[in-house]
Amino acid sequence: MRLDARLAAVAAEAGAAGFGICTAEPFLDVRTQLEARKSDGSHAGLTFTYNHPERSTDVRRTFPWAERLVVVAWPYVADAGSPGPAAPGTGRVARFATADHYQGLGAVLSGLNAVLVEHGYRTEVLADDNRLVDRAAAVRAGVGWWGKSTMVLVPGPGPWVLLGSVVTDARLDPTAPMRRDCGTCVACLPACPTGAIIAPGMLDARRCLAHWAQAPGLIPVEFRTAMGDRLYGCDDCLEACPPGVRALKRSSVRSGRVDLTALLAASDDELLAGYAHFYLPGRRPNVLRRNALIALGNVGGPGHLPIVTRYLGDPDWVLRAHAAWALGAIGGEPARHALVSAATIEADARVRTEIEAALR
Repeated sequence: MRLDARLAAVAAEAGAAGFGICTAEPFLDVRTQLEARKSDGSHAGLTFTYNHPERSTDVRRTFPWAERLVVVAWPYVADAGSPGPAAPGTGRVARFATADHYQGLGAVLSGLNAVLVEHGYRTEVLADDNRLVDRAAAVRAGVGWWGKSTMVLVPGPGPWVLLGSVVTDARLDPTAPMRRDCGTCVACLPACPTGAIIAPGMLDARRCLAHWAQAPGLIPVEFRTAMGDRLYGCDDCLEACPPGVRALKRSSVRSGRVDLTALLAASDDELLAGYAHFYLPGRRPNVLRRNALIALGNVGGPGHLPIVTRYLGDPDWVLRAHAAWALGAIGGEPARHALVSAATIEADARVRTEIEAALR
């Protein structure tokens, strides 16, 4: 069996939704886009592949010996399924984070890597790695096509995939790019609750809820109501995508929801262990607590006032500020009383501003 055929068979047997091979030439068009997003600020200060566009769009900057990228797409929606019913006081987690789905991607990449090493080639596995814009590699390798949401769409699972590559010096025959696109469909654009998809293929991360759910500090007031019951991530543009809708209909698994009161009562160690696969800046679980407070402000009720009020006295001013907002959103005389009491002792001007706004 030819080596490329064997690699394709290994990927398929492991459950990959897509497989392809592309050259390791620089992705110059993607570099231009990254630099433009940095220049106009729409990258929202994100780092990852934005840190060094010249490196993340040219694997030879890191691996001078690179000749090819062996690319796979790993489907996760079959395991993530659809969220359970929206019970009061529970929060949503985007499907890619309902479990550590990168384990499946890692397993198939390890299998491909082993085959190449067995044949005497140099290799390096790249998955969720800032040394490569994985979507660009997937499109060049014919694994999928650029969607207007900026996601890569793959036949079958649509946008519900994780992408990864094996860099190698093996001069394998490249596969052809797909002759597909989204056509006239623009379903993802109006689906975004904050209008973050400003044009087909253009995302303003400053408006993206998935970005804010991972960012440290205050979530802007204008986006807090739009956060709804989201605890981590946002699937709205994926759920509106017709290929994504069809993939969801084929999945009978329901993903769980998170009890926000239990989350807010948990210790740092419990949160870091329970959500180890989440990206939390600096491994600080207060990002999750902040998101949970916003979610309770949107979907909580009087029964959640005790746990939210407790955070008015938290040492972290960011949590005190979001607790004040949540109390204002829940409303009622007990919430107002808690805010008035907090205002008499709060020393941080930023939190006082939030309390005053909540009282209004």
